[in-house]
Amino acid sequence: MTLGTFRIGNGRFCVTAGVGCMTPESERFVVITGGPGSGKSTLIDHLQGMGYPRSVEAGRGVIQDQMAIGGSALPWADPVLFAELMLCWELRSYRMAAGRAAPVFFDRGVPDIVGYLRLEGLPVPDHIHAAAKTFRYHHRVFVAPPWPEIYEQDSERQQSYDQAERTYESMIATYTAYGYELVHLPLAPIAERARFVTGFLR
Repeated sequence: MTLGTFRIGNGRFCVTAGVGCMTPESERFVVITGGPGSGKSTLIDHLQGMGYPRSVEAGRGVIQDQMAIGGSALPWADPVLFAELMLCWELRSYRMAAGRAAPVFFDRGVPDIVGYLRLEGLPVPDHIHAAAKTFRYHHRVFVAPPWPEIYEQDSERQQSYDQAERTYESMIATYTAYGYELVHLPLAPIAERARFVTGFLR
C-alpha cells in the first residue's frame, strides 16, 4: 500500500506502509558498502574518473571536519553524535543526487548508519530507522568484502582488521533487512571491479 509521494529536489519518492518503494530516481542511486579498508572508496574514485557522479563517505568526512575543529562527534568520543552527523551528511548527499540524470555512486548510504550503531551495541533511534526505510537506493547494493592484502589503518581509520570484518558482516545483515539485493565485489584490480559494477547498470 502506497501512503503518498513527495519530492526531493527534482525527483519523486513514494512511501509504503513498510518500506520506501523504488522509483526511477532512487534506482539511479548506487551504493557501494562494506568494511573499512576494502577498496570501496578507491573504486568510487575510479568511477568518478570515468565520469560518474559520486558522494563522499559520511564517516570519513565527519571525522575530518571534527578533527579540524576540535569537535567531539567522533566514533571514539561520542558515537551517538557521530551517527547523527553522518545521517545529516547522507541525507544531504541524497538531496544533491536527486538533481542528477546519470547514475550516482554512493560511498555508503543511510543503512550504514544503522549497521554502525548495531555494531557498537547502541540502540537505533526511530528517526534513523525511518530514514533508512524512506530514502531508498538502487535495489542492488555492491558490497566490498574484507581484503587483508590491501587493508591499512590511518588517522581516520583506526579499526583493527577484525573490526573491519565485523563491520562488513553488520552491513550485510543491515542491507538485507531493508530489502536490498547484495552483490559482492570481486577481489580484483580496480579496473576489473569498475567493469563489474558498470556491467550491472546496462
